[in-house]
Amino acid sequence: MKSFTGMLTQTDLKEYLEEKYLEFNTEQFIETDPIQVPRSYREKEDVEIAGFLSATLAWGQRSSIIKNANRLLNLMDNAPFDFIQNFQQSDLKRFNSFRHRTFNGDDCSCFMLALQNIYGNYGGLESVFNRGYSIDRSGFYAMKYFREVFFELPVAERTQKHVANVVKGSAAKRMNMFLRWMVRMDNFNVDFGLWKEIPASALMMPLDVHSGNVSRKLGLLHRKQNDWKAVVELTENLSLYDPVDPVKYDFALFGLGVFEKF
Repeated sequence: MKSFTGMLTQTDLKEYLEEKYLEFNTEQFIETDPIQVPRSYREKEDVEIAGFLSATLAWGQRSSIIKNANRLLNLMDNAPFDFIQNFQQSDLKRFNSFRHRTFNGDDCSCFMLALQNIYGNYGGLESVFNRGYSIDRSGFYAMKYFREVFFELPVAERTQKHVANVVKGSAAKRMNMFLRWMVRMDNFNVDFGLWKEIPASALMMPLDVHSGNVSRKLGLLHRKQNDWKAVVELTENLSLYDPVDPVKYDFALFGLGVFEKF
């Protein structure tokens, strides 16, 4: 790439991104982020289920996301893995009144049934994503395969919009964020690093309005739409600065956009 915003060289930008990554990739970040919800669990399956559901609800005000994610897990008796393994059809009535923006009780029940199928017949969330990743060792196929398995049971069309469809060009922000939580491991105790078969180098950026706007201002992204093509462009450009862990810069871009109004 050429110089950024007419001022920053590649070396300058790498130093700037590293500085902001270290500034925002801290435990203080957790206090206002939905990742705090799965942080309250210790067992691997509890963490990944709580993380998946929290990431699913991660649009809108962050305080509302956290509140409703905790409410959803409370409806699961704060024991998500045990609930997924053992609930009966009659237990799904407890979700009837649940709402988070357009995600309602019917969607919730469909998600519970899909997760029960995944843990009962596919070995769990990690196993499904690993199997998808193994197709061509890409995040794209990991998410494509996961969605196919997740909606293996019949569901209403309205529920399907709550799981990103990368085949149709979705940026898959929430799914990429969930995978970052599960796969990345560093020394700052933010992301979990629970899953070992998918490398951090295969992760894709959780692109949203904030990180997209900052990336364009820095010259890291030229595509105008926040879609899958933009995710690929941004991730590839960030890989020039850290090919092993490009999505670590999510902290820098998000922090610059949300906290510093860059």
